[in-house]
Amino acid sequence: MQDNDPLSADTREEPQMSEVGTLGGIFFEPENTFRDLKRKPRFIMAGVIIALLVTAFTFALQMKIGETAMRNYVTEQIDKSPFADSMSKEQKAAAVDRQVNVGKYTRFAVPVFVFISFFIGGLLYWLGSKAFGGSGSFMGNVSVWIYSGLPPAVISMIANFIVLGIKSADDIDLADSQRGVIHANLGFLMGKEHPFIGTFLNTFDLFAIWGWVLAAIGLSVVNKMSKGAAWTLILIIAVVGLLFRFAGAYFSGNAS
Repeated sequence: MQDNDPLSADTREEPQMSEVGTLGGIFFEPENTFRDLKRKPRFIMAGVIIALLVTAFTFALQMKIGETAMRNYVTEQIDKSPFADSMSKEQKAAAVDRQVNVGKYTRFAVPVFVFISFFIGGLLYWLGSKAFGGSGSFMGNVSVWIYSGLPPAVISMIANFIVLGIKSADDIDLADSQRGVIHANLGFLMGKEHPFIGTFLNTFDLFAIWGWVLAAIGLSVVNKMSKGAAWTLILIIAVVGLLFRFAGAYFSGNAS
């Protein structure tokens, strides 16, 4: 049967927003933005913005606290390690030197790590959506992962830079600042005595929840999933991530 629609299938699939337009649209009209990303997945500009913000914060935090504070932090982490008792004083000193020196170079690789995380996250969304009967493409799900994280990343990083500029270096706890100096959750109430409870509470961060809401919209639009299925997938991934963070809290002795 001949299609009576005056618009061809190819025309209907043409994106209606530019990539610059999607950057603003995700803040104000996320559903329409994800519909456009379904027509044509794209994420380079959004990904670069997130990677640059994360990298800039990493460098700014290190510059703020200085190498001495970093050495003290690494020493403290090694002393908390379950393997600390089996290490000699010389071995601990060598481990501190090694970690500090490696850290100086790995900062430059932060953008690479961020983009790797994008594709891993997109893969989780893609595989998970397929398990729930979704029909989206891999690149479409990468777009959902990145764009659902863009607004929380931009707003939280702006706030982090402001606080980092105002706050004294002596008042910055590096163990609590790896994910930022802004804590939009109740994890800080637990202190360092309860790293597992702190890790659990850190999971329910306002910025993270904002990202989950956007991801639920994106997954349902891009993969033609129900909102319930989208939220189920998001919560499954959140629980798996929490288990890994519990492992990190066990070895570091700090809330993750």
